[in-house]
Amino acid sequence: MSLLDVSIVSVALPSMQKGLDTSPAQIQWVVSGYALAFGLALVPAGRLGDALGRRRMFLLALSGFVLFSALAGAAPTAELLVAARLAQGFAAGALAPQNSGLIQDLFRGGERGRAFGFFGATVGISTAVGPVIGGLILAAFGEDDGWRWIFYVNVPIGAVALLLAARLLPKTRSDRPRGPIDVVGVGLLGGAVLAVMLPLVQAESGGIARLWWLFPVGVALAVAFVLWERREVRRGREPLLDLRLVTDTPGYAAGAALGTVYFVGFSGIWLVFAIFFQAGLGYTPLESGLAVTPFALGSAVSALLGGRLVERFGRLLTVIGLTAVAVGLGTTALVLATVDPSIAGGAIIAPMLLAGVGGGLVISPNVTMTLRCVPVRMAGSAGGALQTGQRIGAAIGSAALAGIFYAVLTSSGGRYPLAVGIALGSAVVMVLVALLIGVLEWRAGRARAGGAGAPDVEPADTAHVHH
Repeated sequence: MSLLDVSIVSVALPSMQKGLDTSPAQIQWVVSGYALAFGLALVPAGRLGDALGRRRMFLLALSGFVLFSALAGAAPTAELLVAARLAQGFAAGALAPQNSGLIQDLFRGGERGRAFGFFGATVGISTAVGPVIGGLILAAFGEDDGWRWIFYVNVPIGAVALLLAARLLPKTRSDRPRGPIDVVGVGLLGGAVLAVMLPLVQAESGGIARLWWLFPVGVALAVAFVLWERREVRRGREPLLDLRLVTDTPGYAAGAALGTVYFVGFSGIWLVFAIFFQAGLGYTPLESGLAVTPFALGSAVSALLGGRLVERFGRLLTVIGLTAVAVGLGTTALVLATVDPSIAGGAIIAPMLLAGVGGGLVISPNVTMTLRCVPVRMAGSAGGALQTGQRIGAAIGSAALAGIFYAVLTSSGGRYPLAVGIALGSAVVMVLVALLIGVLEWRAGRARAGGAGAPDVEPADTAHVHH
């Protein structure tokens, strides 16, 4: 639900704007405010899960998400809708790192890989099918008030999830005394993430040109955050994010970088597809969503398969997946740029399916390989930091690829096929950068595991386990 709500709302923005009689810039905050709050909450919420217990944080965050979904659906004005979406985004960001932390807590070895396989399949499906589900809900409930049901649908699903979580999630005890939360670290990291993401999520309304000065501010705050966290470690205190995760944990830094770069390319394509099919070819929101469904289907199947194979093949799996994504998206870009627009939707089924199969072999195996050597006591903050990178990558990708699309469209005199081809080609470049990182980490993993011929799979961490 939390990831679906990033993309599902996009198709309903026109009907929201009409129903609430507001401006495009204000209604855009329904999407960008959610993404911003989501990104801000991830690392602090992961650290809170480490300290207070992941089951407790999961139940609290899920309760908040359900409540704020209901408030968003019932909002009588645009201002209250944006406020509800900000709160919903914070709840979603608090929920997300508990997922990977619980998997770290409860599973080991091959079981952990399969659990991350289900997790990765959920990430891939929910990110890709948002436009389809949004289109279906609008078609079922009508243009005027259908957008409200995009939020209301979370309430019964969330209520069932709460009951199941309360019953099924085991109570775990912290493996050491709780330390005070690093409030200064929270402020510095939150300021850095806000400064980087705010211009990006406001890109459509000229945010980058207006707020460019926030980027150097974000870099300065990030540097201050690193210095502060090192100071906390030297003083023997509990940091918000232990930087030894990056320097001393095999595979973590490379995996986090790979995930961030991949999401720049992966997340930005959905907005480009929506603009191309709806504005360029006149598709309905539902038809536009169905055109990219092959990616979601391929991703769902291969993510489950990847979870089973990651113990055997390790980082090689992400290398294979990224290669397939690059080939599939590259072919899609060529097809859309050259074929007759009347057959565009059907012509991309095969390459989008290939890209989806590759995508399923990227996300869940990368999460597994990135977090496999992380001590369980750091699992929440490590998972939160990994997903923060992905959220920032998604914000950069959505802003950059849409910007490239519109720039080419304007300069070419409205040639939609050329614009979509170049925008998707830019996404392929980012996937190739992620592939380079994956190849380098695969080779480093083989060296760590004892030379050529040995898989780059290291023993799962078995410390700090409590049943």
